[in-house]
Amino acid sequence: MNNGTTGFSDVFKDKFLSGFSLSTQNLTLPNILISLAIAFVLGMVIYFIYKKTYRGVLYSHSFNLSLVMLSMVTTLIIMCISSAPALSLGMVGALSIVRFRTAVKDPMDTVYMFWAISVGITIGANFILFSIIGTLVIAAILLGLSFMGNNMGHNYLLVVHYDERYGKEVTGAVNKMVPRYKLKSKTATRNGIEMTLELRLQGNRTNLVDNLLSVPGVQDATLVAFQNEIA
Repeated sequence: MNNGTTGFSDVFKDKFLSGFSLSTQNLTLPNILISLAIAFVLGMVIYFIYKKTYRGVLYSHSFNLSLVMLSMVTTLIIMCISSAPALSLGMVGALSIVRFRTAVKDPMDTVYMFWAISVGITIGANFILFSIIGTLVIAAILLGLSFMGNNMGHNYLLVVHYDERYGKEVTGAVNKMVPRYKLKSKTATRNGIEMTLELRLQGNRTNLVDNLLSVPGVQDATLVAFQNEIA
């Protein structure tokens, strides 16, 4: 019997339904354009930081562009979800259908993807100042770490083929030219010895292979950029 009083179940029902009601307060055209513009600017910051700090072998321009688009697309999704929480259920169902099979080769690429997503989430949730400050701090940290890493040198793989009879001469020459290195493999064939070394060089030291060719017994030498760190 309804005597005009409101019980706990009625209050809970009203709050629950109001949470799933559509609110277009933040979905005005100026707000949408401003949010997308900020997401684009911060996405371009991620773009330049990724390009500046990339230390891999093959730089992917398409992946870097996808970081900018990822920030903007995530902003749109979060703005829609925040205006109507019921859409989040449909969004979960839609994303469960899509299967992402793109392999991420570098762990740092995953970090940049989460960074772009977090920018889109914070902007879409109207935490714009938080997103700007966080992006600038992360960018400064990555630039600082990249600068420190460049001063420490870059990692390379040195592959040397030489005559087995000149093993001591080749080893002595390598020790003199590269004080610090790590032996990765050494293969003996009928044509000679193949030795692979992991080393770190500072600046432009590609003349190392030219100097090795002047060592007696060295048939050829190859220097390849390498991503892993020397233990």
